[in-house]
Amino acid sequence: MAAAGYSIRGFTISGSVVVGPCAVLPRAILQWNVGSYQDISFQSLSLFRLLEPPIEILVLGTGDRVERLHPAVVKQMRACGIAVDVQDTPNACATFNFLMNEGRLVAAGLIPPRGTYTEA
Repeated sequence: MAAAGYSIRGFTISGSVVVGPCAVLPRAILQWNVGSYQDISFQSLSLFRLLEPPIEILVLGTGDRVERLHPAVVKQMRACGIAVDVQDTPNACATFNFLMNEGRLVAAGLIPPRGTYTEA
């Protein structure tokens, strides 16, 4: 799985086009029901906690800018054994790809940037 491109409409991941925010899992790509970084909560991250084998790192792309999550959300995920790395979406895609290539157990939650384009 590789995040190959993004636009305001969504993402191209390993040849599949996903419209809107998406969850990139080790073996699947799903639409993710968040409208913006403000919708990211412990509940909206539940999908990432249910994976077997469990992931060790969750990379979150919050759009054009790095947005701060509520500290309790990060703390709760850490308590579940999952490190959370929050970045702007372009950098989150690059980090996800790098960690995947290293063979790490990683997933990503990506929100399309509003003003940035690459091939998608």
